[in-house]
Amino acid sequence: MALLKFNNIGLRAIAATVPHKVVKTTSLTEYYSEEEIEKFIAATGVEERRFADPDVCASDLCYKAACQIFDETEINREDIDALFFISQSPDYKIPGTSGFLQNKLGLSKETIVYDVNMSCSGFIHGLLMAYNFLQQPGINNVMIMVGETLTKMISMQDKGTGKLLGDAGTVAVLSKGEQYGESYFSMNTDGAHLNSVILPAGGARIPSSAETMKLVEQEDGSMRSYEQINMVGDDVFSFAISVLPKDIKKLLAYAGKEIDEIDIYAFHQANNFMSNYIAKKAKANPDKILHSIQKYGNTAGTSIPLCMVENREKIQPNNSVLMNAIGAGFAYGTVLLNIADCKILEKTEL
Repeated sequence: MALLKFNNIGLRAIAATVPHKVVKTTSLTEYYSEEEIEKFIAATGVEERRFADPDVCASDLCYKAACQIFDETEINREDIDALFFISQSPDYKIPGTSGFLQNKLGLSKETIVYDVNMSCSGFIHGLLMAYNFLQQPGINNVMIMVGETLTKMISMQDKGTGKLLGDAGTVAVLSKGEQYGESYFSMNTDGAHLNSVILPAGGARIPSSAETMKLVEQEDGSMRSYEQINMVGDDVFSFAISVLPKDIKKLLAYAGKEIDEIDIYAFHQANNFMSNYIAKKAKANPDKILHSIQKYGNTAGTSIPLCMVENREKIQPNNSVLMNAIGAGFAYGTVLLNIADCKILEKTEL
């Protein structure tokens, strides 16, 4: 049972950058009927998304958000001891993107860097890595970058992802301080669900070829290639609603807290129906749930910090925040922490 407790570590700053291009769900009549679109919006809440320009990568979105933190807070480049770049859409397969970002940002050559792929649970896994690093006496500030340009990896004719996934880049800096108090994590994995969310080809198991690039008609009428994301929505939903409410209750019991004591709920923005169902099962006050999926869609691992930036005026100093996410694999978990003095910056565009 992966239950963990940390003391005197927390979020110091959060920033988010989204692409400037807005794609309205109602504009997708080339691919879907108006009835299909209306039903989709009613079920998921996704009214629009952001699409990165062809020459913009996830690292570019994260870079701008990182520069904003350096420009608008007291955090300096020389303060960063470790940098994690968490993404399913890195610049290259080789080398990793984190080293490129260390150099582009002008960080010390003594900075520890990692590339991590944890899909939609990427942010909470990044938090756990940062908390563990910050227990070391020589580590004082860790930067987590979570960025995705998943619209480059989907088929617009795919009924599961074509209307759902969007692009964004987020950056969070974590530091030490008694003001942060206690933080709690419950982290879990059920790796029996490989095919529920998968991009089948383009890796070592199924290398890229002319065949893997061809659009293939699926059983539900979708058209996608083997190098585009396939998500079985029913599998994700069924698994999520069966485990996430229980995980929330498990973590709260470990922390000695009641659900009503928590100030803010920042759940992964998978879709509104799933978030609301999980909250209801966990007996969470719906008025405390943050939402951003209506403007950005499902942005995978970026969705929790992006949602916090989008709702920055609702988050007050010393608020307690409950985070919850599930990602491909499935890897899932719940985090409870205190905001304390975190500076949540205004969203920027690229």
